[in-house]
Amino acid sequence: MRGFYTLFAKEVWRFLKVTIQTILTPVITILLYLLVFSSVLSAHVQVYAGVSYTAFLVPGLIVMSILQNAFSNSSSSLFQAKQNGNIVFVLLAPLSELEFYLAFVAASVVRGLLVGLGVWLAALWFVAVPMYSIWLVLLFAVLGSALLGAFGLVSAISADKWDHISAFQNFVILPLSFLSGVFYSIHSLPPFWAELSLYNPFFYMIDGFRYGFLGVSDAPWGLSLLVTIVFLLVVSGLSLWLLRTGYKMRE
Repeated sequence: MRGFYTLFAKEVWRFLKVTIQTILTPVITILLYLLVFSSVLSAHVQVYAGVSYTAFLVPGLIVMSILQNAFSNSSSSLFQAKQNGNIVFVLLAPLSELEFYLAFVAASVVRGLLVGLGVWLAALWFVAVPMYSIWLVLLFAVLGSALLGAFGLVSAISADKWDHISAFQNFVILPLSFLSGVFYSIHSLPPFWAELSLYNPFFYMIDGFRYGFLGVSDAPWGLSLLVTIVFLLVVSGLSLWLLRTGYKMRE
């Protein structure tokens, strides 16, 4: 496991060296969302009985920050290594594709959790969010960040330039995050859009994570867990296959 641990430590140290960019900036960005939406809608919207809109909003913003930063960590790190040419030193090391995958994904999970923790601690100044099940919160946070970390590997391997990474971020990750019930309940949508939301995997990650805080959700938490695990296995299998074949990595 020395190779895995070394690569994992290198990836963690990489984003800790620039914590203002990788940790502090995402936290401040999410807090701006919280300030704007809670100040405008908190007095007019109540999603669940007995739960303020701000308390409803905070878990969604936390998990959205976790997912986006987990993706950003693995995708930017691997693609930068490809562009600079120093990926060859990792490929020459006696590392299996599983160790490579686990190191990058585990580092993405660590960064996602650190950003999520920062958002949660900062949000405590605005609202006291209940905690129904800390274990479900951690479970969905780890599985969701692992899924996006694996997806970040897929995007970095398949990308040829930074524009492609930006396209994944802006046209896949961001829309799926915003249209997954972060700011609203899908039951408030027209029937067509509510039905369409059920095909969005981000909805299940966010809804299950919110259930861990509030104890209520739009979908059964067991279904959310199952969908998250299935998508994690599918994306992980794809990333492992790309690493094994060396697609766009050994050129």
